[in-house]
Formats: sequence, structure tokens, C-alpha cells
Amino acid sequence: MDATLVIPTLNEGASIGHVLRSFRADAARANGTLFASDPVRWNILVVDGRSTDGTPERAEAEGATVLKEPRKGYGRAYRTGFSSATGEFVATMDGDATYPTAQIPQMLRQLIDEKLDFISGDRLSTLDPRAMTTMHRIGNRALNLFTGLAFHRFLRSIPDGRIRDTQSGMWVFRRRVLDTVVLTQDGMPMSEELKLEVLIRGYRFLEVPITYSERWGAPKLSSWNDGRRNMMFLLRKRFALEREIRGHSPAGRSAHG
Repeated sequence: MDATLVIPTLNEGASIGHVLRSFRADAARANGTLFASDPVRWNILVVDGRSTDGTPERAEAEGATVLKEPRKGYGRAYRTGFSSATGEFVATMDGDATYPTAQIPQMLRQLIDEKLDFISGDRLSTLDPRAMTTMHRIGNRALNLFTGLAFHRFLRSIPDGRIRDTQSGMWVFRRRVLDTVVLTQDGMPMSEELKLEVLIRGYRFLEVPITYSERWGAPKLSSWNDGRRNMMFLLRKRFALEREIRGHSPAGRSAHG
């Protein structure tokens, strides 16, 4: 079977080689065990946003296909990567060595075996406090709480009726999901936008706990500014959805086989 791994990067030269080597080794082991009867052929796409530290060159040296994306934004990089993804499945992770490469094949196996459409990694349930600043943890939990309150009617199909980690960037899903969801955000809000779109449109969604490590290099997030942008997006999304509901039954209420 064929799948694509999409990794957005911006000056991840110190870590991208390690991430790609780790993933290839973990994928090879999984092909000998979890996927022994049908090995996964991975297409690795690194979407680079004007790095100045040699990130694209290091990624290419490790065998990845590098897409240059001059437009700014974490979400923009993912949207560019998704448009070039091939195969039946898509996986994502960051290039800063925070996400566990070994869990991607495990998540893919679970997605297939349980006939799911989308699995998202939950960093917060087992989070090592050293891996995330206090302000970042507070911001994540505030966004999770607001999402649960604002979109509760669309979260009933998932355990506890809530998304435990709306900001996680590690996902494994069926590529056909991209044919239906509507992605508009170029920045960090794209992470929660994608999860909400998946749920609103009736896809089978699951969160699984993942390990999360300290990033290699300096953080790029601004807890206050990014948190404010995410909150404003959630408000706009909720009002837009309410208008859609009042006008007609949203497409998201139908299930997908």
C-alpha cells in the first residue's frame, strides 16, 4: 500500500535528518511486522518555508522530496503538502523531533484495523512537563475547553465528547478525507480546523495518546499571539457553522463509508 508523510519545516536543520532517519527505520521495522503481508511504500514530503539553515538540503540528502513554500504559515505548509500527497493514507508530524516516529505505523495499523478515517495524536494526556512551557500548556487546555463548549453537539461521537488535544500536529488519516473537508487557515488554527471539519462531516475520528519530547532548537510559537488567533478562529468557525445550520442541514451530518 502507498502512503505519504508530510512534514512542514522552518529552520529545522539540526533535527530534520534525525527525524527522517528515525522514521525510515521505524517504518522498515513495521513493514516486517505490522505490515508484513502488505508493506507500506512511504512517500516523504518535506514542505519548507524559506529555511536559511540548510534544512531543505539535509532533507533531500535523506531521500525526502522537498517542496518549497514561500507563503508563510504552518497551515499553508500542510495544505501545500496535502495537495501533493499520494497513496491511500496521509500521516503528518513536525520536523523538530518532538513527535514519536515509531507511533505513526502503529496509528496507521489501528486506523485500518478499526476502520477509522482519522486518528489524531494526543500529547497532553501523558505529557512530560519538560516538553512544553507552562504558558503553552495553559493555552492548549484553554483552547480545548472552549472547543468542547462551542462545538459540543458535533463532538458527541467521540469518547467523552471532547477533543483532548486540539493543537496536536500528528495525524494519520485516509487521503479521501481531503476531498470533503474545507481548509481555509494558513496559520496554526489549521490544526483545529482540520479536526473540526473531520468531525462536522461525519468521519470516524479517534484520539490516541502519544509521547511528546522537547523540541530541538528554539521554540517558534508565541503562546499569547497564537492562542489569540486560534480563539478568534474558533469563534468565527462557530458563528459560520450556526449560519449554515440555520440555512440548511450541513454536509457534515452525513456519514462516510
